[in-house]
Amino acid sequence: MKTMLRAIGVMVGGGAMAATMASRVASAADQDTQVVEITAERFSFTPSEIRVKAGSRVEIRLRSEDTAHGFRIKGTDIDVELAKRGRGVKTITFEPQTGRYTFECSQLCGAGHEFMRGVIIAE
Repeated sequence: MKTMLRAIGVMVGGGAMAATMASRVASAADQDTQVVEITAERFSFTPSEIRVKAGSRVEIRLRSEDTAHGFRIKGTDIDVELAKRGRGVKTITFEPQTGRYTFECSQLCGAGHEFMRGVIIAE
């Protein structure tokens, strides 16, 4: 699936500035952009299953509610670090083709680290 997913960009921000930047990005994006917010906390991602339209642009806004975490989409070059709670939102944008994309925490975060997984289903 590596060739089926193309990373578009990554944005990092903190506090009010991040919220302003994120809303500018969302308003400037075309109509086909799907925005998804994912929270990492206590060895899980919420939501852990995401359904998107294949071939459309997907903007994922990531934040941690506790310690530092990672976010990697297996089979792609997407692998970002999430700062500790209250230290900003990280945004990635990509265009998935039809299929299932497993995501996981890529930064050792404690005893339940290996359980931090989810799936993006593009249909």
